Amino acid sequence: MGLIARTLEEKGIPTVSLSSAYDLTTLVKPPRTFFINYPLGHTSGKPFDRANQTAILKDALGGAREINTPGAIVALPYAWDDPFWLAGA
Repeated sequence: MGLIARTLEEKGIPTVSLSSAYDLTTLVKPPRTFFINYPLGHTSGKPFDRANQTAILKDALGGAREINTPGAIVALPYAWDDPFWLAGA
């Protein structure tokens, strides 16, 4: 997705990316990325948790204007509350 975002940005279309794979995101360098420390596959929020999903999207879309450095990655302040997932982090 980062490569697509860069191509769109070159055409003048602003983009925002959400990522839960920090290391990979630093390699691809999308124009604007918000990192969320959730398991892969849950980047836009917890399943069936509409409030969490909405908050993540609002933070990412609302904060996109604040990222002025291309390739910047901003961490969102959400935490996955499953102790089994956290043990592997």
